Amino acid sequence: MSQSLIETAKTTVELMPSPIEPSWIIEGNPQARSCMLSCSSDGTASTIIWECSEGRFNWYYDFDETIMILEGSIVLESDTMPAKRYAAGDVILFRDGAHARWHVEGRVKKIAFCRKAQPAWLGFAIRAFSKLKRILLPPNERQPASLVGTG
Repeated sequence: MSQSLIETAKTTVELMPSPIEPSWIIEGNPQARSCMLSCSSDGTASTIIWECSEGRFNWYYDFDETIMILEGSIVLESDTMPAKRYAAGDVILFRDGAHARWHVEGRVKKIAFCRKAQPAWLGFAIRAFSKLKRILLPPNERQPASLVGTG
């Protein structure tokens, strides 16, 4: 089955339970819920809406995650970063391998852009291939045949 080249979603979606690893919880009974809005064709990137009730917990990142807080606030800290409050509109990048201590104050809702980093050599090869394609192919030949002339 082919995927649509353009997909849309709303941030007001039904969220399903997405429990926090019990051993990560420091204080309280934080309840998390989430919904995946999109996933890249190769499965290495996704967009997720996530919300959580009040509590304190550790979070360990095994992929790059950029978040934007939509509602509520949190206090974040790590071994290399003092505690700081973040609220609606703030954007934070957690790199693969990061560890943060979250303190959700009341409730928080975020949109997360998650991407599993590829080895540096593979990223270089992909960028080089894309650049060659842009140089060698005229713009109308870079589009799938079904889209040529429809812009």
